[in-house]
Amino acid sequence: MIVRLTAIYTAIFAAVLAAISGYAYWFFAAQYRALLAPALETPEGQTGLRTALAHVLTTIVAADVPVLVVVATLAYVLARASLTPLLEARAREQQFAADAAHELRSPLATIATVAQAARLRSDETTREALDTIARTALDASALIGDLLTLAREPRPGLLQSEPVDIANIAASCAREFADRAASARLDLRVRASSAIVQGDERRLRELTRNLLENAFKHAKSSVSLESGADERGAFLRVGDDGDGVAPILRDRIFQRHETNDPGGSGLGLAIASWIAHAHDGTLALEDGGGGAAFVARIPAYSGGQNAR
Repeated sequence: MIVRLTAIYTAIFAAVLAAISGYAYWFFAAQYRALLAPALETPEGQTGLRTALAHVLTTIVAADVPVLVVVATLAYVLARASLTPLLEARAREQQFAADAAHELRSPLATIATVAQAARLRSDETTREALDTIARTALDASALIGDLLTLAREPRPGLLQSEPVDIANIAASCAREFADRAASARLDLRVRASSAIVQGDERRLRELTRNLLENAFKHAKSSVSLESGADERGAFLRVGDDGDGVAPILRDRIFQRHETNDPGGSGLGLAIASWIAHAHDGTLALEDGGGGAAFVARIPAYSGGQNAR
């Protein structure tokens, strides 16, 4: 981040400096032409003008380079001073998330285990209450895991990577959602073409499930799931025929706690985006004729072959 901000500061100054230098060169060129106007009709006069302008250009460049070096150094110092508190705060946030997850997961797991064990010797009313307690504890534990994931920078080093065919992931996730689609009277359309990626299978399944969960919440009559490969690499596309994403949410749909669903946590798409970026890929909302379609793109595995 510091290097990126330094580059931005330096590029802005370089553009300003180039404009000033360009104006200076134009000014001196106009002055020389005015002074040498009577002699410019001769070859000697034109040669003298070119020599003078070359000297001007060399002088300007010689003056600009050290100025640009000084500015780049100062830009680095400024960027470092500006971002260091933010980076330290980010590190503290990550450490807090890790500590909170560690401290909270164990008691939540204990609550769920005790509730599930106690229901075996309870009456029906108590069993329903214990089931609610266990389910809530497990949901809370999963939510903590999601927040811990989002507290980390997405990078391949956090993944358990191996060659994976996303067609298999798409097909297996479609089978998981088949009964749900039938009960909700939704037409789940699947077109899974083979595409090999270097990826974490568990995480890619999570990405696919999150996109399907989102589609099922908003679909009216159909959900589509497609995988394959094209000139841009492997892709996984999940769409629905719902009302689409509200314009006010389009620019921040992948941020935490941004959702069209009042009852949702707003983490599903954020987690899916994190997983895509951790695979050096992208997740984007695709423009279409209706509903919403989310497309995850991941670089194809260079050591294998992709079949369509």
